[in-house]
Amino acid sequence: MNEILRALHERKSVRLYEDRPVPDSVKAAVLEAAVQAPTAGNQQLYTILDITEPQLKHALSITCDNQPFIAQAPMVLVFLADCKKWYDAYRYADCCPREPGVGDLLLAVSDANIAAQNAVTAAESLGLGSCYIGDIMEHAAEQRRLLHLPDYVFPAAMVVFGYPTEQQRRRPKPTRCPMEQIVHENGYRILDETELRHMLEDKAGEKPYEAWLNAFCQRKYNSDFSREMTRSVAAYLRQYHMPEQED
Repeated sequence: MNEILRALHERKSVRLYEDRPVPDSVKAAVLEAAVQAPTAGNQQLYTILDITEPQLKHALSITCDNQPFIAQAPMVLVFLADCKKWYDAYRYADCCPREPGVGDLLLAVSDANIAAQNAVTAAESLGLGSCYIGDIMEHAAEQRRLLHLPDYVFPAAMVVFGYPTEQQRRRPKPTRCPMEQIVHENGYRILDETELRHMLEDKAGEKPYEAWLNAFCQRKYNSDFSREMTRSVAAYLRQYHMPEQED
């Protein structure tokens, strides 16, 4: 296994960090790797915010489901899906652009997340731990206020970085689902109850499968934060005007 594959296999979410800063040269290397990511039409439909202000990190930790380790992380990056820059460039050049739509946003979110994953992989190779913070989307209106985001700019992902503690380095990585349930050939294959159980039952550990799955559903899928994230994102999407259908 080569070094890139090893880093991808060994990387796990890290939420406890040593009390030491990330050197500027390491941060620069991570950011440079991020902007080298694949991107739709070489547009780089994202903007990366380097969050260095302690009060802002604290505010983000509160608005992202009250997770104190966000404020304590030495390095915090927010990856914005940015449909504004190209739209403004088109307007300034009198290109008569249509307003950005939902499809444009989804493409920009994809670009932003690919850049984020490049940053995460680069960080792993440099000895940094990282953790994605999906809750950045939960209160999108509040995050947009905190980060001064204009229309057509959306907080797609946040990643926090730092040097993992010894306990975090030794902590086993959670296992992933079997390949046969994840990789389908040529077309989607609906999994029946038996296959779904086979796919998920290892995650239950010593607990009865049904009890574990019910608890997980309530903690994640049916949770207040999941419902709020769906509401918040839907409210944001309403600013994107769908073009009229052609006859």
